[in-house]
Amino acid sequence: MSSKRLKQQIKFFLEIDKLKKITRQNYLADGTRKENDAEHSWHLALMSIILQEYARDSESLDLLKVIKMILIHDLVEIDAGDTYCYDDEAATYQASREKQAASRLFKMLPPDQEREFWQLWNEFENRQTPEACYAAALDRLQPLTLNYTTHGKSWQEHDIKLEQVLTRNSSMANGAPALWDFAHQLIEDAVRKGYISKGN
Repeated sequence: MSSKRLKQQIKFFLEIDKLKKITRQNYLADGTRKENDAEHSWHLALMSIILQEYARDSESLDLLKVIKMILIHDLVEIDAGDTYCYDDEAATYQASREKQAASRLFKMLPPDQEREFWQLWNEFENRQTPEACYAAALDRLQPLTLNYTTHGKSWQEHDIKLEQVLTRNSSMANGAPALWDFAHQLIEDAVRKGYISKGN
């Protein structure tokens, strides 16, 4: 363990262990407790492998890049905390909080890995590449599916309306149109079953 590089890398991965303590608003599929950020990232990484065929550019998609983006994009919540996707007020300051967190965390890595993490994090945030759009689609689908499976438990706790769910999730079509079709069917069924309120 004399290598400076290895020491930096070990220090970083011990620091990101804190992601396991960041609680999200979604419940596990069995409804017993809320998931944490590390569980969310793991779930998304596996989804990206399983559902790759539904990505808009599935044949040319760089799946490794997708997995890296998925595993990196929420690390900033160690410092910034989880911003509930339907909390418009908290979202106002989300970008600046997360950028500051990324700066502190990524700086812990050796310079080449710091650059790579910044590039991947920014790519995910900008959602311009097929990989970023697919990763973002999964980031929408996972919580939506958990909400549906738990009969809208989190939606109802926060009094979330249909229009909010549609606005939040329709961008899924950019990265995976077939997954958005599936998600839209879930949303319609959730309304029929009373999991989501139509609002006024």
